Amino acid sequence: MKPADWIDTVALPVQRLPSTIDAALAYVGEVLGHPVYRRWTLADLKRVAPSLADAKRAHPAVFALLLEHDVAIEYWARGRLHLAADSAAPAVDVVLARVLHAHRRRFRHLPEATADDAQDLDASREPNRPSGDTVTGSVVIGTTDAVALVASGDGDPAALRAWLTRAGRFTNATPTNSLGVADDAQALALFLRDRAQRSPHTLRAYRSELRRLIRWCEAHRRGPLSDLTRDDLLAYRRSLDHPGHAGNLAGAARAVAPGGAPAVHASRSDATRRRALAVISSLFRYWQKTGYLVVNPAVELVGDGGARMTWTPARILPTRVLKLCDEVTAGDRPAGVSPLVWARRCAIWSLYRFAGVRLAELEWSAEQGLPRLSVDHDVRPPVSPPTGTAACSATPAPPAEPAWTLHVRGKGGKRRAIPLPSRCVPVLRAYRLARGLPAEPPPFESVPLVHGEKRDALGHSGLYDEVKAVLQAAEANVPAGDAATRALIHAASTHWLRHGYARTLVVDHAVPLPVAQTLLGHASVQTTAAYARTDLTQLREFVEGSFPDSD
Repeated sequence: MKPADWIDTVALPVQRLPSTIDAALAYVGEVLGHPVYRRWTLADLKRVAPSLADAKRAHPAVFALLLEHDVAIEYWARGRLHLAADSAAPAVDVVLARVLHAHRRRFRHLPEATADDAQDLDASREPNRPSGDTVTGSVVIGTTDAVALVASGDGDPAALRAWLTRAGRFTNATPTNSLGVADDAQALALFLRDRAQRSPHTLRAYRSELRRLIRWCEAHRRGPLSDLTRDDLLAYRRSLDHPGHAGNLAGAARAVAPGGAPAVHASRSDATRRRALAVISSLFRYWQKTGYLVVNPAVELVGDGGARMTWTPARILPTRVLKLCDEVTAGDRPAGVSPLVWARRCAIWSLYRFAGVRLAELEWSAEQGLPRLSVDHDVRPPVSPPTGTAACSATPAPPAEPAWTLHVRGKGGKRRAIPLPSRCVPVLRAYRLARGLPAEPPPFESVPLVHGEKRDALGHSGLYDEVKAVLQAAEANVPAGDAATRALIHAASTHWLRHGYARTLVVDHAVPLPVAQTLLGHASVQTTAAYARTDLTQLREFVEGSFPDSD
């Protein structure tokens, strides 16, 4: 390969990689914050350490491999540093090409581009993009993509495309239509573009609810979407209350229990119903505000906005159950689990347990360079003073750890910084060392926070599975007679840990609501305040102190 054929689009100004392999490896390793390829011999070890004993302590795996082979190779692949003998390691140009391809949103292969092309690259991040398409991050969403987003697995994309590429009676054809589109498919693409910026989970929720509405319209011969009246949407709302009657898109004829008797359908939960109506209301509100529609038939469709005020989180693991899970990660590595995977699992658990993040907030975004960790050596969390006999001892207290911070991108694209408790630091350090990274993240590090086995970063399913693995191990340690605790752990998920984090802040330690709101990334302080309703102990103390017994 020719390294000079690649352009770093993040550099200011954008520039080509050095022409030689060694210089390109040094450049890429510096900008990404991790080594890419390194060739080790015993002579190299002697140069980086005062003695072989020091070299063995600093690079034990390399030292052990060099006892059997003349040359050892460290190379970066799939989010971590690998070690192999020279004969078994991939070629240096192959390693470099794979790293550049893994970061293809930063490094562009432009062998025919001139220097002027490189300087103008920022103005054409999406070359050859069809007109009318829109961009979400680095993903182009056009009419075809909008159809694919809402199409069901067993549906007919061609029929759905024909159904969507229409305009109803409420479409605005005047210049006040700021979207500048003429059919529902294009308007839906723009709507999904804006809403997809929140998180992948938001996009999946919107896709699911839009697909449900479209199926209902097809089943009842309504539509297109821009043709629906308020009566149509009220009928759809009633179908959500009685899915076994008017709104079951599978059809009542197929809803038959064994033996020919009609099946009994349970009504949707209030939360599911509100979410479905909120998505529809958001769609029509967006279309009217942007001028695509002349009216909004979904005004006050939800009708129970005050219900959120009475929401009380209930999916919270008790402290005793969380301690069982913490004992799992603090214990011995299970048989059959590699040291690297175990270190990763413990790090994932610590981040969800002590940072209160949403599941999607630990997914790696190459465009944003988030989530990431930072360390501030000038700020050190206070160390609790010793108590009892330890307080009288002449032994000084251990120095405080430097402050570690987790930076994430939450809903609505909002970034937030979450201070991590010092108990997370050893776990995160161990995981970074197992990956071949420095114990502490350097400034501007650009590597996935959590690596994957098949690709650089672990996706949301892998993150979820790692947390469930800890929960399952804790469930296995519960006595067989304690069925309630076993069932509770079995039902738990990553979001239960977020609820527990919030409850610890608001209830157990009475953190001011605005502070807890900032840490949790809630859009409304009312959501944060809802955790105060999960326990009456603090409220009882306030009331008792306000109205003491008379003497």
